[in-house]
Amino acid sequence: MDSLRSALILVREWLDWLPNPLAAALIIGLAVVVALIVHLWLRRLARRILARRHPVALSAATQMRGVTRLAVLIVALAIALPVAPLDQETRHWLAHALLIATVALVGWAAMTALHIGADLYLLRFRLDTENNLLARKHVTQVRVLQRAVDVLVIIITIAAALMTFEPVRQYGVSLFASAGVAGLIAGLAARPVLTNLFAGVQLAMTQPIRIDDAVIVEGEWGVIEEITSAYVVVRIWDLRRMILPLTYFIEKPFQNWTRETSALIGNVLFYLDYRAPIGVMRDKLKEILDASKNWDGQVMALQVTDTKQATIEVRAIMSAKNAGQAFDLRCEVREKMIDFLQKEHPEALPTSRQISFSRDRTSSGPPAR
Repeated sequence: MDSLRSALILVREWLDWLPNPLAAALIIGLAVVVALIVHLWLRRLARRILARRHPVALSAATQMRGVTRLAVLIVALAIALPVAPLDQETRHWLAHALLIATVALVGWAAMTALHIGADLYLLRFRLDTENNLLARKHVTQVRVLQRAVDVLVIIITIAAALMTFEPVRQYGVSLFASAGVAGLIAGLAARPVLTNLFAGVQLAMTQPIRIDDAVIVEGEWGVIEEITSAYVVVRIWDLRRMILPLTYFIEKPFQNWTRETSALIGNVLFYLDYRAPIGVMRDKLKEILDASKNWDGQVMALQVTDTKQATIEVRAIMSAKNAGQAFDLRCEVREKMIDFLQKEHPEALPTSRQISFSRDRTSSGPPAR
């Protein structure tokens, strides 16, 4: 950097014949170009060193490229500003802009480092496995806490940037000292943000829902697709997305089908005639499940669960490893059992009986009046 400063001083001496604003623009522009070239060279050097032996470090360095680029630019501009022929007021505002950029750089670097750490931690967990309960637990905690910390870092960064302005800093000091009406108004304005922030932390700790959980909310069956710092995205079975605030899952009841395990028990209801062969149907259910790739071999039962005036209710239950396989298994059992009853036992299907009574017309003569 000393060499860059010396080079800029030489350039300034060469540009003495130009007007000061133009010379300053050329010096600052040269500093920016040199900074970008140096950053590009450093990136290529890091890629060569880390590509083979440290691929994880290379990935982290790639994610940090924007932060490091801004850092190099700030350093180059900090060197160029004292050298550039600028008036005192312009130099003051540019230095203040660099200070704000430095504050933003610190916040950006903190968020990027947080994301890299979260990604490295989650490398050991996979959501695409059959029994992914532990993975869903850790992914949910890390992602929700990550977004909560992101919000805090952004708020702190903006506050620190505003505090670099003298009027704002004086107002902030007086606000903390007096804690008057202005503080109350600011607290009320920040209430939605803080409510969602605390709700996100509570969801991450208690975990009533996790990423990829099968839930029923507002009468709709779906899967938790995303948990942000303000809302939850539920992917409905027909690919619609239901957007719900974080506080919904703290304040209102809902069904979570995969709270303890990803395995589910599905049920199929049949409404049949009283002549339905229950024992034969139980054997057929076992045959269907044994031949199905969706059954996990754990739960199987067929029972008469209710009787009505004209039909009986027969319930078949079966288990599967996840929600998708449970749905497919239910459809498979329903289709094959109906086909079996139609072909082998049609008398088991619901029928309407009508018994008619007719007058005995064998007597002679018309009825007496």
